[in-house]
Amino acid sequence: MSTSMSTSYPRPGAASSKSDASIVPPPPSIVSESPSPPVVDSYVMGDTTHFGYEDVSTAEKENRVREVFANVADNYDVMNDLMSGGLHRYWKDELLRMTGVRSLAGALRRRDHAPVLATTTTWNDEDDGGRVGKDGGGGGGGGVPPDDGKPLLSILDVAGGTGDVAFRFVDAANCIERAKSSGPDEVNVTVCDINPDMLRVGEARARARYGSDLLDDARSLKFVEGNAQNLPFDECTFDIYTIAFGLRNVTDVDAALRDAMRVLKPGGRYLCLEFSRVSSDIPLLGRMYDAYSFHVIPKLGEVVANDRASYKYLVESIRKFCPQDELSRRMEAAGFVNVGYTNMTGGIVAVHEGWKPL
Repeated sequence: MSTSMSTSYPRPGAASSKSDASIVPPPPSIVSESPSPPVVDSYVMGDTTHFGYEDVSTAEKENRVREVFANVADNYDVMNDLMSGGLHRYWKDELLRMTGVRSLAGALRRRDHAPVLATTTTWNDEDDGGRVGKDGGGGGGGGVPPDDGKPLLSILDVAGGTGDVAFRFVDAANCIERAKSSGPDEVNVTVCDINPDMLRVGEARARARYGSDLLDDARSLKFVEGNAQNLPFDECTFDIYTIAFGLRNVTDVDAALRDAMRVLKPGGRYLCLEFSRVSSDIPLLGRMYDAYSFHVIPKLGEVVANDRASYKYLVESIRKFCPQDELSRRMEAAGFVNVGYTNMTGGIVAVHEGWKPL
């Protein structure tokens, strides 16, 4: 089993190191000797942009993306399993691990060695032992966090309507018990999505999973409709911002990056899990991935969801999105520092990360 790794730039105050993401074999697919489809970066060009392989107006793209996700909402999670062979679960678990929330939650429950969250959000989650290490990112000290009636950690998951990523945060932080107590929740998770149908599915799943109290109190978990380019939140609200498989569907990626910077607290962390470019060092994987994407996924959409067109768009949107290095440059242009990415599964997906300066 081969490993493909990118250079991961250091966390604030930390030494430079290589990424360490294990590679999981891709889903079974048919090997195609045909050339790969054309790859073009995703940019807004005046009043036009890309919708899959079509050039459309920016207003038309936003409307058509809304329609796609309204169509796929009820089958979205099932189709994710089918399209990725279940690998999307591993990728999202890795996203959770990289945030360090699991370790942080353990420390908060013990009330020891927890960083002051207002000034540092750069934790290490290398193991499940609950160890929290401050690496100098925010300059905060250790000790017992202040009890001012506010959540000690506020997380925003954008384009996460069905709750798949948010539920991982909730489970990791044991927010359920906090919501049943009279004290403030230690971790607050907000799901923001532009599509009400995706939010409807997510809220229904949350009620089935946790009961109504968690949502009715709107303390540990809440669902909010909003556009990633103009989020309905105040400046400096969140400690962590995540977006999984959503950035490529945004009409203006640069505007979304700038607004992510706006709503993060100083020292806050941005993590984006997105489909990316297969490493050129693994050409066979690239051909297999293209064959699976263009021949199998649309067919699955047609059979399972009776919707070939929407899944054809999802495949095309991956190929039109910018490659890893380009997204890193655009994050830096938006103001993020210590930007880097980690490839997984040979570069089929990558986790991009950066920090808002103090």
